Amino acid sequence: ILDTVGSEHLLGKGDMLFLPPASSQLIRVHGSYLSDEDIKNTVEFVKKQGRPEYDEEVLKVGTRAEPEAEEEPYDEFYDAAVQLVVQSRQASISMIQRRLRVGYNRAARMIERMEREGVVGPADGARPREVLVGKEFQ
Repeated sequence: ILDTVGSEHLLGKGDMLFLPPASSQLIRVHGSYLSDEDIKNTVEFVKKQGRPEYDEEVLKVGTRAEPEAEEEPYDEFYDAAVQLVVQSRQASISMIQRRLRVGYNRAARMIERMEREGVVGPADGARPREVLVGKEFQ
């Protein structure tokens, strides 16, 4: 544990401090110490147990079939959401949630669909999305 009083008194070779979750009280514990020689001997022992069996299928490069575009289910609030965005010239998930009284996921899907259809621009960090269509789109 860095930046904690008392760590200078540790013995080394497995001696450590542990800070349990939701606690401010350090606990001094001792973990098992493995030297480099111990680790080397353990690896050599495991290697002697048998030869590895590799699955060559993971190495084959294949062509993935493109997933077919799923037909989005009709959302009765989508047209109202587009009209709201065009009229207000603002496109945000939270605005659609508040005005249409829908959940976050549903409002997010509507905004994503508007982006695919060219109604609004892509997300730009914390800045609001640009509305790409004029009021004549209504």
